[in-house]
Amino acid sequence: MGNSHKNMLMQPIHYLEPKVWQKRRVLVVDDDLDSVHSMAMLVKMMGHEVQFAINGFAALDIAREFRPDLVLLDIGLPDFSGYEIIRQIKFEGALRHTRFIAISGLPAQQHRQRALDAGCQDFYPKPIDPKVLESLLGDGSAATER
Repeated sequence: MGNSHKNMLMQPIHYLEPKVWQKRRVLVVDDDLDSVHSMAMLVKMMGHEVQFAINGFAALDIAREFRPDLVLLDIGLPDFSGYEIIRQIKFEGALRHTRFIAISGLPAQQHRQRALDAGCQDFYPKPIDPKVLESLLGDGSAATER
């Protein structure tokens, strides 16, 4: 496990106790196993349903079945760009209200606007601060209309 991910998991977890206003369905997509597992674990600790995918093909299949409210998406995947995944998920009628947050190791100054233009609600550098993640999930900003 990389140091940044170990540091993220070493954070005190008292503020990660479930404070769920509404349980969310969250899909975490990242080709880095440490990143995807640690983020999925944090989301689950916060009281939400979570699935994860390590590539674009899996992300599309899981999204169709799981119907996430929110996708936490690494933009730089080896098989699909995150932008292509957004386009394909939004093309699915039942998934058109899915929200996307880009979480990437790519330079924010180069990719933030492109992510927003592609349909992401925001862009965060890796690793995302657990308090930020909790806020995204807990305050209703990830809620969708079903």
